[in-house]
Parts: sequence; C-alpha cells; structure tokens
Amino acid sequence: MASQLTVEQMQAQLGQVVGVSRWYEMSAARIKAFADVTEDWQPIHLDDAAGAASPFGSTIAHGFLTLSLLSAMVYEMPALQGEAIGVNYGFERVRFLSPVPTGARVRGHFTLAEISLRADGGYMLTYDVSVEIEGQTKPALAARWLGLRYLERA
Repeated sequence: MASQLTVEQMQAQLGQVVGVSRWYEMSAARIKAFADVTEDWQPIHLDDAAGAASPFGSTIAHGFLTLSLLSAMVYEMPALQGEAIGVNYGFERVRFLSPVPTGARVRGHFTLAEISLRADGGYMLTYDVSVEIEGQTKPALAARWLGLRYLERA
C-alpha cells in the first residue's frame, strides 16, 4: 500500500522522484487481452511472423497498453492524506520513445512536478512520468500526467 502524505509533505517533494513502481510484464496474454478490449489487432502486436518482419524484430506491446498501465502504477505512489477520490484529468504530453518487446518488463518513474489547489477544493497533481524497459537505457514513454484529487469531507 502506498504511503499517505499531507499536502505540505507533497509540496516538499516537488521536482523529486516520489516513487518507482514494481515491474509489470508485457506478456503475450496481456497484449492479446488489450488488443481484444481496444479492437486493435495490428499484426505487429499479435503475429510472431509479422513482428519478426517488422523494423522491431519481434512483436511489441501497444503504446497505449504501456500508457494505460500508469493507472495501476500510480496506486503505488504516495497519496494525499485523506484522499477520497482521484480522477484522471489527462495529459499535457505523451511520447512513445521505444517499442516494448513482448515479454519485456516495464516500470514507472514518477516525479511530482506541480501541486495546486483548485477553486472546487480539489488538488491538481502533475507528474512527469517515464516508463523504463528492463535492460534498456531509452524509456518506453515519457509523459506529463495530470490527476485531480479530492479529500474526504469533514
């Protein structure tokens, strides 16, 4: 379970890596399940022969699959103390920098870039996130992600 920090403790973390997630395997089964849910059955994700013939030399995970795993990874990062709900607010930017080969493992690195109080009482947390591919120097993706957090009401 992720730690809980006060708003002041979070503000003290600005510009720092607040956490690194566990490793997530990009298994063929996970890639196939994602293809089925999103109806994106491009052969470079699912067909070994097509993957081998591609510029990547093997099948690869969908970029959006890698991106979607941020939703699981963020649960491993510190939460605001008293947080009742968190909402995905969106991305200011996303770049897919390296393909993730089937069977590779990835993990997220989260740097807290900004935290601000909104007029509706929620807090906007902005993270600079990179997703590392085990054994590679270039990340799979880099993004600036915004999340809206609401604290429990007294």
